[in-house]
Amino acid sequence: MLLHLSTWQEIETYLQQSQGMIFPIGSTEQHGPTGLIGTDAICAEAIARGVGEATQALIGPTINVGMALHHTAFPGSISLRPSTMIQVVRDYITCLAKVGFTKFYFINGHGGNIATLKAAFSETYAHLEDLQIANAPKVQCQVANWFMCSSVYKLAKELYGDQEGSHATPSEVALTQYVYPESIKQAPLSPEVASGHKIYSATNFRIRYPDGRMGSNPGLATPEHGKQFYDLAVKELSDGYREFLTAE
Repeated sequence: MLLHLSTWQEIETYLQQSQGMIFPIGSTEQHGPTGLIGTDAICAEAIARGVGEATQALIGPTINVGMALHHTAFPGSISLRPSTMIQVVRDYITCLAKVGFTKFYFINGHGGNIATLKAAFSETYAHLEDLQIANAPKVQCQVANWFMCSSVYKLAKELYGDQEGSHATPSEVALTQYVYPESIKQAPLSPEVASGHKIYSATNFRIRYPDGRMGSNPGLATPEHGKQFYDLAVKELSDGYREFLTAE
């Protein structure tokens, strides 16, 4: 059930059965020579919709722009500052908590979002209590990173070994190829790929990782692999969402 394709009456009815909902959240950032700029949002959205179908959960609008300041030296990358992202998440949850939602499950496609999301949750809990919203003590938020699912991680290691890397990975590129086969990109990839450098400013990142990859070989990706990653992530996160709904 997609929020943006529902009426307010349908949402009111849904709330009588469940107070949980799922938010896909990703990023709009470079993903190397063959990765789509929308990779992180595309992956999160596709998996979230699959989880929604499996669990009958309500899916909120995809948060397409995340915290990716270190990628902004590459054309096309867009980022929120951490403080801005915290306010966006807080405001989303506040609106929904006021009408009865209490469980918010963020399916995340971008590692750079994790720290800011956790800070946003803390800010939100305090904000709801300051507003004295009736169900504030019941509100709970959780981040679920699809790329950190144990089944996904295991398959990535089996398929790609050390060439999985940590950004513009073949696993995430494969998933976008499965979702958007008409948008598969081809480009020469140097066998020499940078890895292991710490992340500082956007300018420094581009110097350290000149083609945008971090130890990865996305040339290994295939749509067939993407389907496998999709199925594994949907299964594992569906189980995770059900557990989250019943946890006290």
